[in-house]
Amino acid sequence: MDKNSLIGLGIIAAILGIWLFFSGPSKEQQARAKQKQDSIVAVQKKLAEEEAKKIVANTNTATTAGDTIKTAVVLSDSAKAALQNDAYRDFSVSAKGTEEIITIENDVLKAYISSKGAQIIKVELKKYTRSGQTTPLILFDKDSTNFSLKLDAYERSRILSTDSFYFKTSDKSSIVSSGNKSITFKLETSKPGSYIEYVYSLKDKDYMLGCDIRFVGMEKIISSNVDQMTLNWRMNLPSQEKYIEKEKEAATAYYKFTIDKPDYINPRTAEEEKPLNDAPIKWVSFKQQFFNSTLIAQTEFLKDGSFVKMSGRPTSATTVKALSSDLGIPYSHMPSEKFGMKFYFGPNDYKTLSGYGDELEQIIPTGWSIFSYINKWMVIPLFDWLGNMNMGVVILILTMIVKIVLLPIAYKTYMSGARMRVLKPETEAITAKYKDGDPMKKQQETMALYRKAGVNPLSGCIPLLLQFPILIALFAFIPAAIELRQKGFLWADDLSTYDSIWTFGKVSIVDSIYGDHVSLFAALMFVSTIIYTWMNSAMLQPQQSTQMPGMKFMMYFMPVIFLAVMNSYAAGLSWYYFLANMITFLQTYAFKWVIDDKKIRAKIDENMKKPAKVSNFQKKLEQMTKDRQQLNSGKKK
Repeated sequence: MDKNSLIGLGIIAAILGIWLFFSGPSKEQQARAKQKQDSIVAVQKKLAEEEAKKIVANTNTATTAGDTIKTAVVLSDSAKAALQNDAYRDFSVSAKGTEEIITIENDVLKAYISSKGAQIIKVELKKYTRSGQTTPLILFDKDSTNFSLKLDAYERSRILSTDSFYFKTSDKSSIVSSGNKSITFKLETSKPGSYIEYVYSLKDKDYMLGCDIRFVGMEKIISSNVDQMTLNWRMNLPSQEKYIEKEKEAATAYYKFTIDKPDYINPRTAEEEKPLNDAPIKWVSFKQQFFNSTLIAQTEFLKDGSFVKMSGRPTSATTVKALSSDLGIPYSHMPSEKFGMKFYFGPNDYKTLSGYGDELEQIIPTGWSIFSYINKWMVIPLFDWLGNMNMGVVILILTMIVKIVLLPIAYKTYMSGARMRVLKPETEAITAKYKDGDPMKKQQETMALYRKAGVNPLSGCIPLLLQFPILIALFAFIPAAIELRQKGFLWADDLSTYDSIWTFGKVSIVDSIYGDHVSLFAALMFVSTIIYTWMNSAMLQPQQSTQMPGMKFMMYFMPVIFLAVMNSYAAGLSWYYFLANMITFLQTYAFKWVIDDKKIRAKIDENMKKPAKVSNFQKKLEQMTKDRQQLNSGKKK
């Protein structure tokens, strides 16, 4: 370092020293701080001396300072035990223990139950795997769940929680091969004949795990003014699928009152808590994209104090959402009483859930109103029937069935478009006649021409209107269809989510609109839709593009918007739309090859010689048009 550098460093050091000197505490502040510290030490010393004096007075064994310290240590342990006995009272006998993990399983389910709290801490679904893994899917584990019963004891002096105590059981593990198997966990108290018992039971090949809570001799321990207890259940939903963003869009909490249809928290809500005080509750479900954990009451949960809460801001990168619920269960201070429940741990499979009753299948989004029946009566039965086939082929069969059903409508639509096509010279003549004239008269004369020729200009919309409910139904169901989960087809390895042939990373504007990848199925759907739009406007109904140029722009713009949506949607749905467009192409060219435009023209000429038939709807429409024309004329005057 040269001379100037050394001088510079010296100046900086001097400035720092001066700043530290003037910014540090003054002598008065230091004195007050020392005095405060000395006071704290003196108080602590005095308290220690008083405790030592009490120890000496109570034990008469302390003869030296060393003996006093030794006795103090021993009595401190005793004091801790006394404090524990005072805190837990009759439950203190179960406050210490060694945690044991007991398992109960069948062909489809394996549950791990901890002796601490007698709570289910882990569940494996044997027939399913997580994306990219071969081991059984873990629905949740110990670090992501808690299930406990709040005990309001000793006239509300304190509230205890069962997850703090150790239950006893003689069972170690159980594999259900046939029939029914149960495991009993007992929370003992210091009063003979008083205990709380959890009984878990499982049947063969069943996703439903029974859970009965029995209260025996607890009427003198539980506060006499308590008529219900609270079950607290919370869970952090772990990621199970390929894309956690899609899981967050589907994960939420469902609940059902005993007198109403199931309801849910909007999964797109960041955080929401819903009190369940409208009516007694039948069940609460923590729903993931393809699986769910549901707690069902044998009778009903009480509404007072019950709620369900969802948080979309989990702390872990592998956690989808955090869900929790408090549910009231009745307590009548009887010598022995039981509250029956059952857990459903399994897939969101429509047939499986509907088989259990209680409208559990409502957690699967099949669409609203009439759209849901399309999925329930056609799509789901077809998936079940052809479940052993490749699901890409099943979607092809579904598309062909839909197109065959709509074939008569498609034929009539083509005929209407063909009639309008051969009437193009007449419609162009009307357009030239009223080029600078009244557009209302132009429309009236055009409609009169169509009426005489027997043409319905709105017939091109009929197939779209009939297909619309099917599209909406599939839009809701396919991303949630467990039948498509991890089912590959062509280049897509999972038809339940989007396929990606190229990921270009996060680009602020592009990513917010289109996404950070390219879905080939969505791209094929987009290209085929553009071609179909061109064919429909240029070949079938060319006059509409000249009469309504704004409509032509919308017809080409909507596929672009649809591409932005479908790029991050289920590949199975894009595959269906692509197939629908391709089958429409084949139908159109088949109709064009079979149907002769000359015969259509001859038929139109014959119709135009006859008096035109006017329906009541057309009469009302024409009258409304005339009234509006007169009104506009009056305004101009």
